[in-house]
Amino acid sequence: MTAIAVTIAGSDSSGGAGIQADLKTFSALGVYGASVIAALTAQNTTGVTAIHDVPPAFIAAQIDAVFSDLAVDATKIGMLSVPAAITAVAEGLDRHGARNVVLDPVMVATSGARLLAPAAVDALIRALLARADLVTPNLPEAAALLGTAVAHDEAEMRAQGEGLLARGARAVLIKGGHGAGPESADLLVTPAGVRRFAAPRIATRNTHGTGCTLSSAVAAGLAKGLDLVAAVGAAKAYLAEAIAAADRLSIGSGHGPVHHFSRWW
Repeated sequence: MTAIAVTIAGSDSSGGAGIQADLKTFSALGVYGASVIAALTAQNTTGVTAIHDVPPAFIAAQIDAVFSDLAVDATKIGMLSVPAAITAVAEGLDRHGARNVVLDPVMVATSGARLLAPAAVDALIRALLARADLVTPNLPEAAALLGTAVAHDEAEMRAQGEGLLARGARAVLIKGGHGAGPESADLLVTPAGVRRFAAPRIATRNTHGTGCTLSSAVAAGLAKGLDLVAAVGAAKAYLAEAIAAADRLSIGSGHGPVHHFSRWW
């Protein structure tokens, strides 16, 4: 059987993040990728200049088209910028019994542009947190979801992961890429305990799309039948490889993308 994953997210016109990064990741990891575009962004490596939200009814129509025909093994959810889009996605997940759902609560682009309306944060927590099998916030996103300060160490990261479990999440991967030190450590926090995944911190400005890439890599692993711990470990290794090879690319004048296909070219 062909492993299939779908990404429900925003489009990045420069190709480094969002839907484009997700589809590249799925392909690189041997998974067939489908897509539901929830927003269009006018974006490049230096920033986001405009966002056009897709009407909720059309988001729903895309979801129905994909799930009614394709045997979807995993679903990755990325940028959903307004409450109506979040509601449409939540209802679509329920309608089709989506499984292996990975929620990346995208709030701010690498360039600093805000991608999630403030009013949508509560909607995201209320409608999607408990419907996801894994939530993958970075340090600022975890803090925003909990209404608290950004974690400064792994003890605080663990506490925030447990706080999100208390808010309804089934499992949380707190990403430490915004932290400091020689390692970039992510913590997988579940009701069963905590697992630590670390990789050497790589000095590069080409980090556009790292969050999208990691979450879609986890979804790809789940689509192929890996358990959650194995899927997170494989995704962390793939992202580290893509970041390490990022400087082989010369894309744009700002934060360039990671190299999704570094194993091939």
